[in-house]
Amino acid sequence: MSDIGIGIIGGGYMGKAHSVAFASVASVFDTALRPKLVTICASTPESAETYRKAYGFEKATSDWHNMVADPDVHAIVIASPQVTHHDIALAALAAGKPVLCEKPLGISLEQSRSMVEAAKASGVANMVGFNYIRTPASQQIRKFLAEGRIGEVTWFRGEMTEDFFADPAIGGWRTQGAANGTMGDLAPHMINAARALMGPIESLSASVETVHKVRDGETVTNDDQAQMMCRFESGAQGHMFFSRVATGRKMGYAYEIHGTKGQIRFDQEDQNALWLYTTEGPEEERGFRKILTGPAHPDYLPFCQGPGHGTGYQDQIIIEAKDFLTAIAEKRTIWPSFEEGMEVNRIVTAALDSSAKQAWVTVADY
Repeated sequence: MSDIGIGIIGGGYMGKAHSVAFASVASVFDTALRPKLVTICASTPESAETYRKAYGFEKATSDWHNMVADPDVHAIVIASPQVTHHDIALAALAAGKPVLCEKPLGISLEQSRSMVEAAKASGVANMVGFNYIRTPASQQIRKFLAEGRIGEVTWFRGEMTEDFFADPAIGGWRTQGAANGTMGDLAPHMINAARALMGPIESLSASVETVHKVRDGETVTNDDQAQMMCRFESGAQGHMFFSRVATGRKMGYAYEIHGTKGQIRFDQEDQNALWLYTTEGPEEERGFRKILTGPAHPDYLPFCQGPGHGTGYQDQIIIEAKDFLTAIAEKRTIWPSFEEGMEVNRIVTAALDSSAKQAWVTVADY
């Protein structure tokens, strides 16, 4: 097992999650590479030093350029605001350092394209932080679909709904800029899920709106909710809904998939269970079956030997860290790479344009 120096940019919500993940991933998964928490970067020297002490890093800095240039830092994790992703990623890739970047990849499709080009030119591992699709339940559902467990898939319904902005009196930085709106912040997770489960989206028709146009005395410049009809390249139809004002929803990453021989349902608020219906046996005995995740499901056993005991949010980030380290060790691309991040940006761009035009659009045109 070889040591690998990790540098993390951003010490807040996701910075902490990634710090904990890289501190524990080698113990959970016995990875070929053992991470060392070398440098944490934050917006001020004081906050960086606070995070360094709290998370166990060797060094602290308020200048990400220093981190990227540090020979002790071998791989970079970008957990800072979306507007910073592009420049940091390009600098790290130019230095030949693998990059794990939080979603969205870039704040625009153009930025994401240049990041993909830089990743290809560098030849190093690159990954985007779509963590929810990594739950053992969702990984198992992908296997069921690949095996044809519910027959030919005909319909997909997905949502990414939360209520942290349901109160119109709440304001702050999230009210400004497209990247901080629902389409930039929440929608990418469910779009990624739809692509992972159903394949590429061919065309779509979207409606994007700002429900509360003024918050805390300031004009809101981004969206609160959106819905999108779509057709996948497979021929199946679909619908997605995204919202930050969905009162009562805390982690509404949920989907259902209809097939000619059954249906699958999943809800992240109950992330350790999936629901399966199949057209097998006598009609009077058919019904949805609740399957609790356990050691038989992907990436569960390293955490716990007991079925039904469950995994949590932090475990998703640990699985993500394992995948990133595997990509580096094996010198190969592991999904979801920067290219997946760019494709999600493409769908977001098409949806915003569709809403403005009030018309169906073809994704390949973007």
